[in-house]
Amino acid sequence: MTAQPRENLSGLDLRAEIDRLRKEKNAVILAHYYQKPELQDLADFVGDSLELSRIAAETDADVIAFCGVKFMAETAKILSPDKIVVLPDLDAGCSLEDSCPPDKFAAFRAQHPDHIALTYINCSTEVKALSDIIVTSSSAEKILSQIPVDQKIIFGPDKHLGGYLQRKLGREMLLWPGVCIVHEAFSETELLKLKAQYPDAPVAAHPECPAHIIDHADMVGSTSAILKFAKETPSEVVIVATEPHIIHQMEKAVPEKTFIGAPGADGNCNCNICPYMALNTMEKLYVALRDLEPRIELDEELRLQAKKSLDRMLEMASSTVGQGDLGRPDLAHQG
Repeated sequence: MTAQPRENLSGLDLRAEIDRLRKEKNAVILAHYYQKPELQDLADFVGDSLELSRIAAETDADVIAFCGVKFMAETAKILSPDKIVVLPDLDAGCSLEDSCPPDKFAAFRAQHPDHIALTYINCSTEVKALSDIIVTSSSAEKILSQIPVDQKIIFGPDKHLGGYLQRKLGREMLLWPGVCIVHEAFSETELLKLKAQYPDAPVAAHPECPAHIIDHADMVGSTSAILKFAKETPSEVVIVATEPHIIHQMEKAVPEKTFIGAPGADGNCNCNICPYMALNTMEKLYVALRDLEPRIELDEELRLQAKKSLDRMLEMASSTVGQGDLGRPDLAHQG
């Protein structure tokens, strides 16, 4: 059941109450870069999905409150089975996860028994359990380079990330036809107008973007890598082609620079705000910490099966630690 405030919370100092509950429940609060600024600012850790789950597993917290989407909270539970994991709103899903139902993925795998499944972390626990190796946007290239060229590969659920890897590495893969609705919404026409307006501004894009956006990018990488690029580039203006809430961390880190969200078809980036991430609010986080609901619960056999594919990724991609989703670069620890 989705956590909803059961009474009028307008009189509460939510920030103070969340801080009180954080201590009382021995909780660690995680916020993905795509969360609203007020949630990012009160979190103990802000980052990419997997790095947050790994950091939370290393803490002595009894409770993990994950301000993100359901697959991220499930990943935290996979890595921290003895901790209570709560998600402020259970309806906070993911279009990539929705595009890849476990039963259809299992049937697809059965049709291609000579293929191994490399699966992007943006998927359900059930699909992770059906996969051979989980990948992140920063580890996928490293992992692919270790797989024999004659080994046939299914890549899912993101066809744009898979297509980007195919083009970059010249590696043919069977792509599952899923997309991220946020990155799908960017407009090439509007981006070209913006580039004409700011000819010296580099474009930093997430590989979940379609090819017609990637083709105009000066840098392609994970959310953490885009943040790192924004900090290090000498350019005073940067165009950012990913969910625009990442810009909050950029502006905090280098306030003297200007960051512009890549536009959607209507000429602005409002359509590129993730509607699932936006479901989490201060009120819902407060209720989740107060009631320790809604909780993420996983069948133990399923959890262990899913963990195998995650462990395989970490074994193969240890050298990417510190370079994106697997590491903890520039992590904002708010205390």
